[in-house]
Amino acid sequence: MMPIRDLFGKELKVVNVGLSSFKESLDEVGVEAVQVNWRPPLDVDPEAEGLIAEKRAEIRQANAKVVDIILRGMPHLITLDRAVDVIPGIEQNLFLHAGPPITWDRMCGPMRGAIIGGLIYEGRASTPEEAERLAASGEIEFASCHEHETVGPMAGIVTPSMPVFVLRNEEFGNHAYCTMNEGLGKVLRYGAFSDEVIEKLRWMADVLYPALKAALEKTGPIDLKNIIAQALHMGDEVHNRNRAATSLFYRAIAPAVVETAPDSSTAASVLEFINGNDHFFLNLSMPACKATLDAARNIPLSSVVVAMTRNGTDFGIQLAGTGDEWFTGPADVPDALFFPGYTKEDANPDIGDSSITETNGLGGFAIAASPAIVQFVGGSTSDAISYTRQMYEITAAENNVYQIPYLDFRGTPTGIDVIKVVETGILPFIDTGVAHREPGIGQVGAGVLSASPSPFPKAYEGLSRTAERS
Repeated sequence: MMPIRDLFGKELKVVNVGLSSFKESLDEVGVEAVQVNWRPPLDVDPEAEGLIAEKRAEIRQANAKVVDIILRGMPHLITLDRAVDVIPGIEQNLFLHAGPPITWDRMCGPMRGAIIGGLIYEGRASTPEEAERLAASGEIEFASCHEHETVGPMAGIVTPSMPVFVLRNEEFGNHAYCTMNEGLGKVLRYGAFSDEVIEKLRWMADVLYPALKAALEKTGPIDLKNIIAQALHMGDEVHNRNRAATSLFYRAIAPAVVETAPDSSTAASVLEFINGNDHFFLNLSMPACKATLDAARNIPLSSVVVAMTRNGTDFGIQLAGTGDEWFTGPADVPDALFFPGYTKEDANPDIGDSSITETNGLGGFAIAASPAIVQFVGGSTSDAISYTRQMYEITAAENNVYQIPYLDFRGTPTGIDVIKVVETGILPFIDTGVAHREPGIGQVGAGVLSASPSPFPKAYEGLSRTAERS
């Protein structure tokens, strides 16, 4: 041990744990220092900690079962159909939305805007004012997409007559559903409801939907897991970047569209729409993850997250081991690169079911495969690598199919473990789009954020209550 009298006679080697401002002060005076990326654990009830500790062995066994189910999942696109004809429990007066359950009076601006647009699209209202009155009247019911085997990006509004992709997990037989992607900017999922938004939705229902349905009847089911695996090798993380995945899907479907379309003009318009919309595959990657994770629900004592989602007001999660119970907290505003003329003051708190991709080891968890996403919001390749590596600390497994070339084809971190989140203080990393907080405006940027912390201690304590009863 160095004598204290000799300590200050040598060059200081500083390791800072905690507030980074201490290291920044040392940087300013030229003292070399290393910042340790450490966070305190999240606060939980000590009694809950004791119950979890008693059940550790059983929790590990349950998590191993959940991980096995997730890794064996085989999501395939099998057809398209109208929501009311295939989504379990949906009826003419029921609209689905992203995130945990929420009532009209608590909905954020972009979700209200999307519902207004949905009512106009359905012919239930002719003006935004009429739609708003109807939505607030109680005549229209609202439910979480997740509670109906469905996911939706951003506001995630699914109305009864909307066409949806129908996916089947071929390994376990369960299904998942999602609408088709409209593209970026002023679109319904970002809360826009202008005439051009409604016109595009109707074209998608009248032209795009029947063309893709007919093409799928010719191709047969399309293996989406295979496409996602390839896309990760080509620079996508299949949440905010879907260019490679969309191109691979285009290659799979285009010949059949040409052969089955009623005329060349229809085929051209359908293929041009997909080719011009790099986010088209997002609405396939999301239900692919949903179908994979839903098969792992209701495994007693598992601490693995099977849903992580936001409605623009609340951030919510569900665990494999706690049934259908939601654990929620406030949604946060992302750090973002904003379109010209907009700032963080214009941004709505985070919204959408698209974080189902992170829940399945994609999106922000696979961002090392797509460093261009971090660069888009002012980061670097090293940041992307760091984000992904950190996610291994809070997950139960590494994926056996989804791999990251830069990490020597290491499997993506898969299966968020709420116990590890609480004990490390590390929160799931999400990349996302940003909607304007007012209805009717649409997308104003894209960015990244860590998951809202408050649902995770609640889920930990919820799991402890389950453990106590077991």
